[in-house]
Amino acid sequence: MQQQQWAVARLFDGEQWHSSVRVSALDGVISRIESCAPAECADLTLAPGFIDVQVNGGGGALFNTAPTIDSLRTMLKAHAGFGTTAMLPTVITDSVETMQHCADAIAAAIAAGEPGILGVHFEGPHLSVPKRGVHPTEHIRGLSAEELALYGRTDLGIKLVTVAPENVSPEQIRQLVALNVIVCLGHSNADGATVEAALAAGATGFTHLYNAMSPLTSREPGMVGVALADRNSWCGIIFDGHHVHPVAAKLALAAKPRGKMLIVTDAMSPVGTSATEFPFFTGKVTRDGNKLTNDAGSLAGSVLDMAGAVQYAVTELGVEQGEALRMAALYPAEFLGIADHAGRIAAGYRADFVLLDAQGVVQQCYIAGQALK
Repeated sequence: MQQQQWAVARLFDGEQWHSSVRVSALDGVISRIESCAPAECADLTLAPGFIDVQVNGGGGALFNTAPTIDSLRTMLKAHAGFGTTAMLPTVITDSVETMQHCADAIAAAIAAGEPGILGVHFEGPHLSVPKRGVHPTEHIRGLSAEELALYGRTDLGIKLVTVAPENVSPEQIRQLVALNVIVCLGHSNADGATVEAALAAGATGFTHLYNAMSPLTSREPGMVGVALADRNSWCGIIFDGHHVHPVAAKLALAAKPRGKMLIVTDAMSPVGTSATEFPFFTGKVTRDGNKLTNDAGSLAGSVLDMAGAVQYAVTELGVEQGEALRMAALYPAEFLGIADHAGRIAAGYRADFVLLDAQGVVQQCYIAGQALK
C-alpha cells in the first residue's frame, strides 16, 4: 500500500475553499481530509485536476498526424505541466482510415491504463462547409455506416462527437446517443429551429461557443442564440483572448446557468514547446505569440493551456477563482458524466490534483497521486 499526504495553506475541493488542510491518499485514492496547523502547510493551493474535453495535440504531437499511444503520452505530459489530469484527445476532420487509427490508439491507451486518457472527441467530419474553419473540405462528409460502426465501439472510453445539425438529422443524433455517444453541436450554419431539434434529439453540448457557428441576430437566434438560451446544455469556450472577445465571454457567462460553461483549450501541437510552425494537412500553421493561424490567416486551434485559461477567466473576465476552477474541473466532469469520481477533492475520489502558487502557476500535477509535471 502506498500512503501519501499533502498539507497546504488553501484547498479548493471543487465546491468550496478551506484553509490549512491535510489531504491523505491510499493507493492513489483520497482517504482523508482534515485540518492541520498552519505551520505545517505549504503556501500553495491544492485544487482538482483540470479536465480538457478538446485537445488536438501538445508537446509537439498532433493526434491526427501521429495517431499512436506514444503521441497520447506526449500530449498528456505536455498538458499536465499546466494542470490537466484528464483529457479527451481530439480528432480533427479526416479520412475514416485516420479516424480508425486514432480510435485504435485510444483503445490501446485505455486498455493499458494510460493516465489521463478518458476517451476520444471526434470533432467532425460531419460538419458544415461554410463553417468548417480550418477543417479540410475534402474530408467533410455525411454520417455513414462506417462512422457509425466506429462510434459504436465499446473500447474507446468516453465518446464525444461534434456534428453540424443541418447535416446530421435528429434521427441520426438519436442513433449516436443510443451508441453511448455524447453529441455536441458545432461548425454549423444551422438556424435556431434546427439546433433546437438537435437538442431535443439528445445533443447536450456546444463545441467552442461562438466560433464556427451561426450567430445570434434579432430575428434569427442561430446556434449561438440557442446555445446561450438553452438551460440544460453545456458550452465549451476558449479563453485565450483571440477566439472570443471579453465582452462576448462575459455575456455567455451571464446568460448560461452556473455549471454549464466549460473551459476548453482546442490545443494544437506547440503547447509546451517553442515551435513556431507545424504542418497541417496540405498547408502549415504559424504561431505568433499565443495565436495560431493557417496559411489563409484563419484561427487554427490554440496554444492555450488550462492553467492559462483559468487565469484569463479570473484576471480578464472577473470570474471568481473558485468558479474558474470549477469550469476547468467540476463542470467538465459533470458534462462527461464522471462527477462521481472526478472533478472534486473528496474521500473516495481519485487523487487527481493540481498544486498552484499564489499567481495560479502550476507547481505540480498528480494523477492518482503520481506526480506528472
